[in-house]
Amino acid sequence: MSAPLSGPRSAPQAPGREPVRRGLPRTSRTARQHAPITATGLVVKVVLLGLVAGIAIWAAFPLIEAEHWIALGVLAVTTAGLFYLYLSRRHIPAKYLVPGTLFLIAFQVFPVLYTASTAFTNFGDGHRGTKDDAIVAVQTASVKQVPGSTEYNLTIATTGDPATGSLTFLLSDPKTKEVFAGDADGLRKLDAADVEVSSLSGKITAADGYTLLNIGQASSRSDAVTALVVPTDEGAIRSNGLTRAYEGKAIRAYDAACDCVKDSETGKTWTADEESGSFVAADGERLAQGWKVGVGLKNFATVLTDRNISGPFFGTLAWNFAFAIGSTGLTFLLGMAIALALHSPRMRGTNLYRMVLILPYAMPSFAMLLIWRDMFNTDFGLLNNLFGLNVDWFGGNWSARIAVVLVQLWLGYPYMFLVATGALQAIPRELTEATSVDGASPWQSFRAVTLPLLLVALSPLLIASFAFNFNNVNAILFTTEGGPFAPDNPTNGATDLLITYTYRLAFGAQGAEFGLAATVSIFIFAIVATVSAISFRRTRKQEEVYS
Repeated sequence: MSAPLSGPRSAPQAPGREPVRRGLPRTSRTARQHAPITATGLVVKVVLLGLVAGIAIWAAFPLIEAEHWIALGVLAVTTAGLFYLYLSRRHIPAKYLVPGTLFLIAFQVFPVLYTASTAFTNFGDGHRGTKDDAIVAVQTASVKQVPGSTEYNLTIATTGDPATGSLTFLLSDPKTKEVFAGDADGLRKLDAADVEVSSLSGKITAADGYTLLNIGQASSRSDAVTALVVPTDEGAIRSNGLTRAYEGKAIRAYDAACDCVKDSETGKTWTADEESGSFVAADGERLAQGWKVGVGLKNFATVLTDRNISGPFFGTLAWNFAFAIGSTGLTFLLGMAIALALHSPRMRGTNLYRMVLILPYAMPSFAMLLIWRDMFNTDFGLLNNLFGLNVDWFGGNWSARIAVVLVQLWLGYPYMFLVATGALQAIPRELTEATSVDGASPWQSFRAVTLPLLLVALSPLLIASFAFNFNNVNAILFTTEGGPFAPDNPTNGATDLLITYTYRLAFGAQGAEFGLAATVSIFIFAIVATVSAISFRRTRKQEEVYS
């Protein structure tokens, strides 16, 4: 009689005991419970959540004052979500992911979105604030002293720290002996008992609640003193040096009926142009004081069609590609050649050679760039003196470009040498030995086996190096500063990259153009992203072939 077909019998279990499932995780209530929080962990959690609450409260007041209700709602929801997440015992993975995500949004996503939004505005010098701010600036800048008006004795004071506190004008009228305090909020009379006035100069020498600045302290803040305007019923009070002040009257005033600014002396009128954010006269003259408005795709059209912008832009773009490709390609070729030489089994003293060859990589790059700039000096530079040359390296367009690429070659090859050395050591020697057995020459073996495998390993690093060199602002600013410059174009030099050209647009001495600079930044981002995406796609195909 045959035994019944069945699986192995389990051992009998003791009464009242659940069977033990070997190899499977326990699912009992005790196993699902989290380990208790230690006292130290609790203190850290309370401190961090208290810090979050403090930052949220600190950020809420400016948002309420500016009536940014959407931003305030986002702040409230984010803060409440963080408290719920970290006070709950659930959502363990989110506890680790949320901090990194918030930092990513704050330091990567938000700056990119802000830059993109700026590209669609006229934001820049003369167009920074609102229309109301522009009107105040127009009227303030046109203040002139009224003939026969009172000239006050002036003492500069603050209501806090002399270096950073809000400035106040302490004024004494030499005719009526009255004393006043004035700031951006207006003029108010002071009680004579609260101040001391010098009998010789007539200036206020002490005042309750104010810190008086001496001549040195006032001189260090001369720009702020000059900019301070005290509004009055008749006009405004402005400083005349550091010891006198006068009451003036604005000759340009805003008329809401015509939405324009009128000059009382000349009768000229500037009408508000909402599209450009400026006050424009009939003859096309624009007042320097404007306001920030959206301009749509105007900045993009300007970059592509305006000769003053598009000419330098496309010329700089071509050089930018040449610089990035040349810097990346030459450093890779030199680093790989050195790595191949030291990878040979017949080579001796490789550790010493490697230590010497990576010295440029160990030095601070900005310091080395400054040293190389001096080495290329025409009169006392090492290169000209050592080789008996008389080359004005930074005076010609192509000599300056060659100099910049040579500097990048010296600074960049150690990195390529290190990564190529690591990649070579990961390639099995059996592959190259097999090609030798088949009768291949060393060059054929390198081209058919070593180089493709190197490129598979190093392609992502080469793409990253290209992106870095495409925006390598230090390499230009610390050596050529973008020059040499053409006499008719001081804003764009022969060695300028798009990033240095953008910097000069945004912070140039001739006036900041943040909107145009943001537009160029978007073009840079699009170019680098496109090149990187295409390169990574080709890299994946190459990996599939050699995998």
